[in-house]
Amino acid sequence: MHEFDQKGEELIQSVFRYALDRIRNEPPLDGPMSATELQSLVGETVTPEGLGGPEALRRYTEHLAPACISADHPRYLAFVPGAPTKAAAVFDLIVGASSLCGSTWLDGAGMVYAENQALRWIADLAGMPESAGGCFATGGTMANLSALVAARHGADAKRTAAGLDRPARWAMVAAESAHSSVDSAARVMDVDVLLARVDGDRRLRGDAVAEAIAGRPEGTEVFAVVATAGTTNLGIVDALDGIADACADADIWLHVDGAYGGAAMVAPSVRHRFDGIERCDSLVVDPHKWLFSPFDCAALLYRNPEIARAAHTQHAGYLDPIIDADVWNPCDYAHVLTRRARGMPFWFSLAVHGTDAYRDAIEGALEVTRATREMVVAADHLELIVEPELSVVAFRRVGWKLDDYQVWCDRLLADGTALLTPTTVDDGPAMRVCIINPRTTVGDLEEILATLA
Repeated sequence: MHEFDQKGEELIQSVFRYALDRIRNEPPLDGPMSATELQSLVGETVTPEGLGGPEALRRYTEHLAPACISADHPRYLAFVPGAPTKAAAVFDLIVGASSLCGSTWLDGAGMVYAENQALRWIADLAGMPESAGGCFATGGTMANLSALVAARHGADAKRTAAGLDRPARWAMVAAESAHSSVDSAARVMDVDVLLARVDGDRRLRGDAVAEAIAGRPEGTEVFAVVATAGTTNLGIVDALDGIADACADADIWLHVDGAYGGAAMVAPSVRHRFDGIERCDSLVVDPHKWLFSPFDCAALLYRNPEIARAAHTQHAGYLDPIIDADVWNPCDYAHVLTRRARGMPFWFSLAVHGTDAYRDAIEGALEVTRATREMVVAADHLELIVEPELSVVAFRRVGWKLDDYQVWCDRLLADGTALLTPTTVDDGPAMRVCIINPRTTVGDLEEILATLA
């Protein structure tokens, strides 16, 4: 099984040819199949004798891959797409082929050094201090959880130092517009979420945060406030400066979830929307979203990494040799031990292209977004729901119900035109397009919106 013989080399070359073709060519806009269809086409693949390399690769390329949707297609406009640069995509092959563990400085000093430079660029975009640091986690869900675990650990340490017992309940403050992973983290941590109201502009503000903190149930202590720098559904950036004021007044940790929208800090045209982000205690930005890295890659940063280190470092006899405050072990800064060096493709792309190219690509997506907004406003049969702040355009087709939107989306995918999915805004059905791929053009949106006439 481990021999590098002629057959093994031929298989590797076949895989490389497929990968090169996939990176070189425009991605397909395929669609899912049912389990019954796949069983008929693919059959059983895990067998005592094995299929052999050529047959296993054939079943993947002919049947399994076409049953998936490529998130880097320029007309993948649902959810939050992914659009890795060619440099990032090809370097991911090196990371996978090298069998290097990115957990500790001992195992991966070179990779950790490079990843930390990429993290530093994001920290500088946010205006975080030189002390800031963290690691790359799998995605916003795990990064948010890890940051909030660190926040509670810090709050617990403060109470212990003051001679206070733990409260009856811990809680965090967030808005209904916060990402679903915040509620998921609360369930994992067995803490409560106190919902703060948003204003008429759908933005969480400091006065609402202060109100939620003051109105907490008796026996409940708030350990963190979660603000969002680009809500997933509508792309709204919360009023970060005012929220930071409320957190400072109450001496509470401010976590900013910028998983989707935080990348736009690099764009001068919208940087002002993030004023106050420099005051956060922790920050998440997902390079696999709008910073053109392959899945899965989330940058997790802390103002004071020592709090995170105290919360997350794992202790065991066999781990004692690597527990060292003088080196940077990424596994100390998130809920993780074994860790792929998932920040390396992002670092490589940054090193290849330079940060100016990232700025220009994100500004380009914002320009396409503004043009799409103009098309929606100009159409009598379409209704703009909210002014776009980042790269999400949300709208309604006048007179349509949820089933109408779904039929339209299904037809677009079946025709190979685009991938879109309906959403819900103000308890009613709506559409949203999320534009982050540098290859998505105004012409793409013109053709898609024309099918709504």
